[in-house]
Amino acid sequence: MAPLLALGFASGLPLALTGTTLQAWATVEQVSLEAIGFLTLVGSAYTLKFLWAPMIDRYAPPLLGRRRGWILILQLLLALSIAGMGFLAPGTALMPLALLAVLVAFLSASQDVAFDAYRTEVLRPEERGAGAAVSVLGYRIGMLISGGLALVIADSWLGWQATYLVMGGVMGLLVLATWIAPEPQVVPPAPKSLAEAVSGPLREFFSRKGAWALLALIVLYKLGDAFAGALTTTFLIRGAGYTPSEVGLVNNVIGVAVTIVGALVGGALLARLGLYRALMLFGLAQALSNLAYWVIAVSPKNIVLMSLGVGIEHLCFGLGTSAFVAFQMALCNMRYTATQFALLSALGAIGRTYLAGPLAPPLVNWFGWPGFFLATVVIAVPGLVLLYLRRRDIQALDAPAPG
Repeated sequence: MAPLLALGFASGLPLALTGTTLQAWATVEQVSLEAIGFLTLVGSAYTLKFLWAPMIDRYAPPLLGRRRGWILILQLLLALSIAGMGFLAPGTALMPLALLAVLVAFLSASQDVAFDAYRTEVLRPEERGAGAAVSVLGYRIGMLISGGLALVIADSWLGWQATYLVMGGVMGLLVLATWIAPEPQVVPPAPKSLAEAVSGPLREFFSRKGAWALLALIVLYKLGDAFAGALTTTFLIRGAGYTPSEVGLVNNVIGVAVTIVGALVGGALLARLGLYRALMLFGLAQALSNLAYWVIAVSPKNIVLMSLGVGIEHLCFGLGTSAFVAFQMALCNMRYTATQFALLSALGAIGRTYLAGPLAPPLVNWFGWPGFFLATVVIAVPGLVLLYLRRRDIQALDAPAPG
């Protein structure tokens, strides 16, 4: 579990450095709003990583095996690339800096592919919940370090360029965790060709009974949560009347802390409950927790009430996330873990990216904020119904994975 914590940290560290932290740096250096808007495209690699995941399944570096070898190479390249960003500045070299950020995002997304495959292969079925929770904990800490803490360091201590150099150094140190991480007890054979690495994962998955229903469940399980989270910050500021400072403090401190607690508790309970019961119980909690925002919407402004509501929702989000990640791991065939997990995680992002984002604003306009959060509970119901209908398939996943 200790290497998974460090590798989860390494997975989360680059995300903010090419996202919110980079945007903050550009803002401080008076880059135009239009240019800052285009910087959001830097992270496209995270949604497209399934396109090159077959190469990570097919080819193995000569050192440390098929998974750790890739992680080691990518971490070294990330350390150099992140540090390289520290030699540029958005005010004077925005285009080179943006291109280097695109490279960092590509390397980071590729590291995620290799890490997700490694985690899936190294964990036994009874360890998936704890492994998912520990890696989520590391991921969140990595995001905190490269997001909130990096802003403080850059603004009050080292400056932006030195901060990126430090973050590159931190990424370089994480190579040690990759070096000491254990190999899986059973190392599955690699696909025999790149063509098999591309087509094999799809053929294998769709040969299973109920494959389409399981894919639909991946999309639907966290859909209600995605809708509720799409406009949370806007709701708390514009709809409920809290200041940006209040919202930032509650979301970044209380929200992150209880999300981590939820993930750890969920991981501990998952081994006892089994995958199906954990998914159902945590899914119900995840759906009903959206009512906390309904309470905030219909109540007078009260910072304690807002903190409690945000805390409840984030706690249940952490519970649901630990079970959902374990579910995705359980669905992967060991021979194609990199490609299948990348595809499943891309499907899981469909609801958040392509449904909740565009559709949440019209729902708010139609129903108002209280009605919108009630609607998010209803949106969660189809996923829970489908989960119940496929319970036998999911219960079977608690057995050791084939191949």
